Amino acid sequence: MSNTPREDRPRGLSRRGFVLGAGSLAGAGMLGGAFGTGPAWAASTSSIGNGARVPVLVIGTGYGGSVAALRLAQAGIDVHMVEMGQDWSTVPPGPDGKIHPKVSSPDYRSFWMRTRTKQPLSNFLGFPIDKAVPKYAGILDAEDFAGISVYQGRGVGGGSLVNGGMAVTPKRQNFADILPSVSAEEMYGTYYPRANSALGVSTIDPAWFERTSYYQYSRVGRKHAERSGFDWTFVPAVYDWDYMKAEDNGSVPKSALGQEILYGNNHGKKTLPKTYLAQATATGRVTISALHRATSVRPTAAGGYDVVLEQINTAGDVVATKTVNAGKIFFAAGSVGTSKLLVKMKSTGALPALNGEVGQGWGDNGNIMVGRANHMWDATGDVQSTIPCSGIDNWDAGGAFAEVAPLPAGLETFASFYLAITKSPRRAAFTYNSASGNVDLSWQTSWKQDSITMAKTIFDKINRKEGTIYRTDLFGTNKIWGDHLTYHPLGGAILNKATDNYGRLHGYDGLYVIDGALIPGNTSVNPFVTITALAERNIERIIAADL
Repeated sequence: MSNTPREDRPRGLSRRGFVLGAGSLAGAGMLGGAFGTGPAWAASTSSIGNGARVPVLVIGTGYGGSVAALRLAQAGIDVHMVEMGQDWSTVPPGPDGKIHPKVSSPDYRSFWMRTRTKQPLSNFLGFPIDKAVPKYAGILDAEDFAGISVYQGRGVGGGSLVNGGMAVTPKRQNFADILPSVSAEEMYGTYYPRANSALGVSTIDPAWFERTSYYQYSRVGRKHAERSGFDWTFVPAVYDWDYMKAEDNGSVPKSALGQEILYGNNHGKKTLPKTYLAQATATGRVTISALHRATSVRPTAAGGYDVVLEQINTAGDVVATKTVNAGKIFFAAGSVGTSKLLVKMKSTGALPALNGEVGQGWGDNGNIMVGRANHMWDATGDVQSTIPCSGIDNWDAGGAFAEVAPLPAGLETFASFYLAITKSPRRAAFTYNSASGNVDLSWQTSWKQDSITMAKTIFDKINRKEGTIYRTDLFGTNKIWGDHLTYHPLGGAILNKATDNYGRLHGYDGLYVIDGALIPGNTSVNPFVTITALAERNIERIIAADL
């Protein structure tokens, strides 16, 4: 295995063409041939030079950064993006002949700079399942803080590469608690529809759902939820459902039906490199430096900001340190990445005028995981799609919404598995540790008890009704709840507190936050549609007023 991406490899997989509509979910379209065989992803990856000057630098290539890059480019502004992870379209296939491995077969491609895997389910049938792997710039980062592990995507496309694709718009009645300074009317009238359309969001064909063996687990989840009096609902996703049907009939290579999700999806999922980033690079105004991380931002007397970048190789070694100058900077490194960088810059004197709200208001979106052991007559299927398509809603009564999630073990487990989002009130803060030079997070694992209590309003009732019990073999010895992690980090640079109401950082002209760091800790559902819609709202105002 080489630790250096092969540069002479043809760049790009077959991608769908993209068109942005102004309509609703039903009008969202991804154009091109059948099953995504359209124009290739034009990977405008490069290596920015030391001393380069750029009008706009976007730090990060996730949802917020991709929205900013596309809209700025469409407004005629040149943009350079830097991404800590790899451009996976340039990475040679692994020993299985694929770019991304199965969930059941993690290897060097799976985890970011770890020598041992750290799977969300650490045990199965009572046995630990993590294993040693070579240190490598893999696709999933399990970043450890004192009280929690935060799972984040690493690569061009950020979190879109590794999430479950559940593209959920919050109920309007909950919006005031999510973003209290933002107009619900403009979000639901303009920016949520725009985001859903651009992301290619759609809902599974109900008739196919009823007959395919790959969603037996979800149908069992529906039966149990409804028998206990809970609302069960289909949820939209960013997956090509026609491709999934073709996976089912064996006419195309399997992706979601072949245990691909947590460590990337090779075919059917509509990640940002197939949507926003594809259209952004097609303008000719957006370039991307992968394997580059920003370590410092400082204003200059001549104007703009000097940014120190470390270029790394796939083993994590720093191979070059560069300083570039940017007229404007959009922080889009994700809730954790953006917050850590801003807190460090404020504390070390690089950006001392940032206000005291920087680093505050971080939350885990109330994430908690749990499994239930079903009866033998409630088999959940030895094959399961990795794209969740349904959820159980007890938000109003119990403060919990739960994905009916897959457990793609490749064998019958008689288990129902869930990722719950809860109305957790807990918020942590990032602080700079001058002794270590790191940024710490004040989260406490004990705070997860709030989320457990809320999740139990669903699963205790189902267990009583069905005569079932919780699984105790998934997260450690006799441990029921997955209370050690979050997939949905939010906050750290809260809108209208650390920034103004459109993401402009207080104290500095030309510095913006445009990612999940703006959202105060909870969205009531999976957050990436809200992050995308908020970025659409903010960048529209910034372009009109500032550029």
